[in-house]
Amino acid sequence: MKKIIFSFILLFTFSLQVEAQQVRPSQKASVSQFVANTEININYSRPVARGRTLFGEEGIIKYDKTWMPGANEASYIEIDTPILVNGEELDAGKYSIWTVPNDGQWEIIFSTEWDAWHSRYPGEDKDVLRVQATTKEGDHMEVMAFYFPVVSANTTILNLHWGNTIVQLSLELIE
Repeated sequence: MKKIIFSFILLFTFSLQVEAQQVRPSQKASVSQFVANTEININYSRPVARGRTLFGEEGIIKYDKTWMPGANEASYIEIDTPILVNGEELDAGKYSIWTVPNDGQWEIIFSTEWDAWHSRYPGEDKDVLRVQATTKEGDHMEVMAFYFPVVSANTTILNLHWGNTIVQLSLELIE
């Protein structure tokens, strides 16, 4: 009986250690929003600021360099009907999201290679859309987040928010 109990304790302890080793610091997340009958899904991992300077020459994310907003696997958006992103058409599908941050103005890139690693930009030949987005300052967001602060009958705003930086995209149904 003692051997069985000891074996159980060892197995339980080993299981906890394996589980603890598999937990990533940047946890997976997703957010979904319907706009009329169009479903918008975003899947990503959430990096943590941890007191670091996030953007700019002194930051961990340099200006004028391609960056995938998130960690681990590439963040991606999936839409089931075509939409307008900041006035530009994006066909229904699944796309990884990349950015080129700058002070006050970011370029947002949608790539057909959605199943990618976060540190390997697939290249311009995989891009389907590039749009410009203006940033604004907001309250500190310790863990990066995508969210929809405004939703109406045929439009929504998608925010990318990390640290004090908020990047807004206008998403609109094509009628």
